Amino acid sequence: MDIKDNYSPGLEGIPATQSSISNMDGKQGALFYRGYPIEELARYSTFEEVIFLLLSGELPTAKNLTSFITKIKKSYFIPYYVQQVMEGLPKSGSSMAALQTGVSSLGVSSNNYSVYDLQYNEAFEIAIKIIGSIPTIAALWDRATRGQDFTPPRSDLSVAQNFLYMLHGKVPDSHISKILDICLILHAEHTINASTFATLVTGSTLANPYSVISAAIGTLSGPLHGGANEQVIKMLTEIGSPKNVTPWLDTQLQKKQKIWGFGHRIYKVKDPRAKILQDLIAQLIDQKEDKVSQILEIAFTLEQEMADRMGHKNIYPNVDFYSGILYTELGIPTTQFTPLFAIARSAGWLAHWLEQRSDNRIFRPTQIYIGNSLQSYTPLDKR
Repeated sequence: MDIKDNYSPGLEGIPATQSSISNMDGKQGALFYRGYPIEELARYSTFEEVIFLLLSGELPTAKNLTSFITKIKKSYFIPYYVQQVMEGLPKSGSSMAALQTGVSSLGVSSNNYSVYDLQYNEAFEIAIKIIGSIPTIAALWDRATRGQDFTPPRSDLSVAQNFLYMLHGKVPDSHISKILDICLILHAEHTINASTFATLVTGSTLANPYSVISAAIGTLSGPLHGGANEQVIKMLTEIGSPKNVTPWLDTQLQKKQKIWGFGHRIYKVKDPRAKILQDLIAQLIDQKEDKVSQILEIAFTLEQEMADRMGHKNIYPNVDFYSGILYTELGIPTTQFTPLFAIARSAGWLAHWLEQRSDNRIFRPTQIYIGNSLQSYTPLDKR
């Protein structure tokens, strides 16, 4: 068989690894972490428990979870030199570029160990340290860009509570922090997506784990991956009003332009995470005893219009369509949407990093050459 017969642009559908961490059913719209349905984890679990599940492969006992959470909370407190690095960056810079820099700098003092000699327990501890540090780095940068002093983390708060506290300078309402906690669970893992693949490729070289996660953050920063929910808000703002949805959509479809927040490579029905996020938005509206915002009205109208026109093509809302809307309702700045994604997905990235270490092989794909055939070199003075 000719190598060209195996060519799949973007490696779509090509198995690149084996994993026991998560799986999904695109036809049924189902997602599982270690075999547990995402709906059950979102309803009954916490982000900290899900981190443990993803990293270790099993749900923790009460004793194990308490010890695990204590370690995460210790990791909230980053070295002072990392704070200096972040505060020294141009404040007009990208939030994801800053986060990537922060994580890389976090690993500078950890380069004195050999990844070859790193034992599983040591790797597990490093994973906890990275996961616990990312929210602090993200919040530190947000405060710096707004000209505000850094709000140090508090060890008595959960990951979700602590991020909102560092962001806004006050302890959030328990209902608000629970909603964010569920959002973190929904974004914690999603099989071999682009950023997870970057984790595997970089990790396969036995690079420093901080460099591994830095590579994943860089991959996530692209609008076709982590930045999509930010594009959704821009799109809905551009539409401006529910009455503008129909003519706007007519124009977009006619021009074959992308409708942000719709469609998925795997799911052929509505993304199960989008369903949960939509329910959370409804709960938030009830809790705030508030009318539906115009952004939400536009979103609901657009979803209905898309269902009528594109449902037959299995194009439905994905997780990005409602996550940005929900974050906006929670008062989270648009610039923090993708860093928040990284806070959650760091759990999945590091679970894959730990898993890969047990049976590692460096990635070395091949290519199909489409360049010139053999040519003779012409000296510069004869060209």
